Amino acid sequence: MAAHDTDRAPVDRARQEAFAGEVADVLNKGVLALLVSVGHQCGLFDTLASLPPSTSAEIAEAAGLDERYVREWLGGMVVGGFVEYEPEGRRYRLPPEHAASLTTAAGPDCLAGLMPYIALMGEVEQQVVDCFRAGGGVPYSAYPRFQALQAEETARVYDRALVDTIVPLVPGLTERLRDGIDVLDVGTGQGHAPLVLARAFPASRFHGLDQSHAGIEAARAQAARSGLGNLRYTLGDSARISGEYDLVTAFDVIHDLARPAETLAAIAHALRDDGTFLMGDIAASSSLEKNIGHPFGPALYGFSVFYCMTTSLSTGGAGLGTVWGEETAVRMLREAGFAHVRAESVEGDPLNVYYVARTS
Repeated sequence: MAAHDTDRAPVDRARQEAFAGEVADVLNKGVLALLVSVGHQCGLFDTLASLPPSTSAEIAEAAGLDERYVREWLGGMVVGGFVEYEPEGRRYRLPPEHAASLTTAAGPDCLAGLMPYIALMGEVEQQVVDCFRAGGGVPYSAYPRFQALQAEETARVYDRALVDTIVPLVPGLTERLRDGIDVLDVGTGQGHAPLVLARAFPASRFHGLDQSHAGIEAARAQAARSGLGNLRYTLGDSARISGEYDLVTAFDVIHDLARPAETLAAIAHALRDDGTFLMGDIAASSSLEKNIGHPFGPALYGFSVFYCMTTSLSTGGAGLGTVWGEETAVRMLREAGFAHVRAESVEGDPLNVYYVARTS
């Protein structure tokens, strides 16, 4: 018998059984995440919140959906503890305490809106498995739904918090925006953040930059519908920024980039002498041990494996993933030329930290 076999510690059966129960719980909750995603996309939580205790037929009719699918979905929600059930009348009810985390009216608190990312990760699982074996990454083109999901997620936060909470993190910025300044949003996606700002501050000029054709097309279409004359979007490389700006923003994008260091340097170079860089990014540490117990810890590492890190690696990029935490972010900002860096948290946005950075 090998030495390592004789030295092996005895198995704690109680601990083994407890952990097996946790793994079974992961399986159940993984499936629940997909069911919640479907419910969110089909508007079922909003429908349930608007109804008294109702039958599956009544819920399906109110939501404009197929009753058989709705009934089976409701079964999963009941056994999963999301929806209450009255067997006598076969009626279902969404408690208001649950609606506060599941309906679109909850705004930034709508955690159901994050569940479609689980389905998105499942769509590329086999490609990620191949990367584990061969290296490389999954290209951005493999995620056709990402832009739409990201736009929905950012809208929940920025519609409520960007103007009144996030912008005031920079002293005097609200007043400067009212007076009129030049603003660039890097990695703008479908351009929702600059659209919100352009509506609130008509005297300022807003420019969104992104490498995604689909994202820029969607942003331009939305801008055209809005009728705003102080908003434009450009397809381009974030590491090659032309023009000068008083404010540059980047929300939940720098850690995804193939060349984050070059992008930060380009942003520093594009800022005017009294300019500010406002960056929102992952609220986590660069040190693994400090992320143990993080309320969204497993989700952050999962998102990195299935999107953030792998899309960067697909282009031969840095693949920062969760290496990009507050410590790394501050270091890279300073290396890019930002002499003053301050990190701030915003209530209602537990996934992001906001960095206020200046070159002088």
